[in-house]
Order: sequence, then structure tokens, then C-alpha cells
Amino acid sequence: MAVLVTGASGFIGSHVVLELSRRGYSVRAGMRNLEFSSIFSEHDNVECVKMDLFDIDSLKNAVLGCEDVIHCAAALYVGAKDVKRDVVDPSVIGVENLCSVMDDVKRIIHTSSVAAIRSTKFKNGQIFTNQDWCDDATISSNPYGLAKAEGERLIRLWAENKPVRLVTIHPSIVFGPILHQRHEGGSMSYLKHFVKGPPFVLDVHVNFVDVRDVACAHVNALEMGDDRSRHIIHKEGMWMREMGKSLTSITGKKYATRKLPRYLAYILAVFHPKLSVKRLRGTLGTHVGYDVGDSFCELSLPNYEIEKTLVDSIASLVAQD
Repeated sequence: MAVLVTGASGFIGSHVVLELSRRGYSVRAGMRNLEFSSIFSEHDNVECVKMDLFDIDSLKNAVLGCEDVIHCAAALYVGAKDVKRDVVDPSVIGVENLCSVMDDVKRIIHTSSVAAIRSTKFKNGQIFTNQDWCDDATISSNPYGLAKAEGERLIRLWAENKPVRLVTIHPSIVFGPILHQRHEGGSMSYLKHFVKGPPFVLDVHVNFVDVRDVACAHVNALEMGDDRSRHIIHKEGMWMREMGKSLTSITGKKYATRKLPRYLAYILAVFHPKLSVKRLRGTLGTHVGYDVGDSFCELSLPNYEIEKTLVDSIASLVAQD
């Protein structure tokens, strides 16, 4: 039987599909736009199907005959104009719709996020664990946290008292080699800044992990890790300036390390299409951390070194030019 991967053309989803394919699984790759099926053109054991989280019939067709589902489909906060429609509804209504067609599914791996764990209000330097939940998010204060927390709660509620294995994967920001130009956005925007952005960085702290570790976590969780467990998949936290210094040191090429003063950052946010003064106020100079516990061991992950993650990410972005 095939493993259904929803959101298969996304950054995480596409790596999950390729990881399954490499291991010999039969894969059904669900995506809204079949134009992106070219990502998997060299993989004979991958079947691409049109699927939309708001179209019940397409979900029924996608899940038909599948006992394993890896649910990666979601929407990103970056650039969203209507956060309820574009961010919250795909995670909440999308999960409800998917659950309504999974009567015969035996194992489901759900892509959540550390956003479902980190509270909207936090102490600078606070460390979060898989026991934490984002309980204080609202549409206006933290739409992405609201979307991921509510989506996870819904799928856990659905799984109660059912003979189904459910594991949720909680990545921090995901870096790594991109497989299509569309992956330049979202989380990879942080590193795209070093390739195509101005010669300065913001005073922003980024918690990240390699997409290849995240993909392995999803596939291995089909059998590894406890049923109903939550796994934080996170490697490192670095300030943007530290990333620039690290890339410069590793590659010998000069990358941006000059930190933009706070007042100039706020001026920039007024004119930047993906920034806002409100967003920067809660971001500049603040940081949190995540305790991954035994997740890397329990899920037998490769545990990519940060230097390889950064270099491979930059190389793949440059290759798109």
C-alpha cells in the first residue's frame, strides 16, 4: 500500500516524499498544483495526485487504499494577507476535513511545529519542552501558533479511542537544500537574505533544524517513538549575525554580519512587504530555546551538523540563480 503524503510539493513534504522513495516505499504525493510533480519525475514509485484540504472529494480520492498518512500540508504565516483564511483555516478546517476521510488509516504522522509549543508571551531565554502548549495565541497576536496548536489538538482528539498510531513532529525553522524554486520562500527566507539581501542583518535569533532530519523524523515515526508522542526536532539557535560569521568562516566568502540598529529596523519594517513594526517589537533582541529530549535518539535521526546545513542551504539557493 502507498503512503499518502499531503503537502508533498512543500519544503518539508517534498523531502519526506523523497526519503520514503529512497527507502522503497510506494508513495502517493498529494498536492494542490500538479505542476510541481516535476520534483519527483525521476522516482517511479511516486504517484502525484491533486489534493486540496478544502475539497472533501479530492481528500477521499487521495487517501483511498492508504493505511499510512504523513500530513505535511499547511500554510505559512509569511506574506499572508488574510491570516484566518490563509493561515488558520488550512490547519484547522484542513485537519477536520482530512480526519473525516481517514476511516481506514492505521498510522498518521502529523507535521506540527514548535509554534504549537512556544507561548505567544514568553520570558527572554525561556526553554520550552514537548509538555508545553501555545495556549495564549489569538488571530491577532499569533495566528501561526493558533493554527498549529489547534490543528494538533483536533487531530489528537480525532485519534482518541481509535486503533490508530499518531505521532506529531514539531520542527523549529527548517533549513536545508531546496528542491524547487518555490522553496526559496518561507523558512528559507532567512538564508536567502545572505544570498540576495542587503549587506546587513537584523538583531533576530533563529532556531533551526535540517530539513533532512525533519524528513527522517516523519518517516521513522511510522514505527519509532511512542504512540501519541510529540517530538521537537530542533538543532541550534543562532543570531543572524552569527549565521553570517559562520558562513564567512566556512566558505571564505564574505556574508552580511553588520547588525542594523533597532531604529533603522523599525523604519525598514514600515516599507518592507513582509515585516511590520508590531512583529519586530516581539522579535528583535529576544530568544527562546527548545529541549528536544531524546527525540533524535528515539527517532534515529542523522543529526546534521549546523555547518553542513548552512552550506548546503546556501549552495542550493545559489544554484537557483
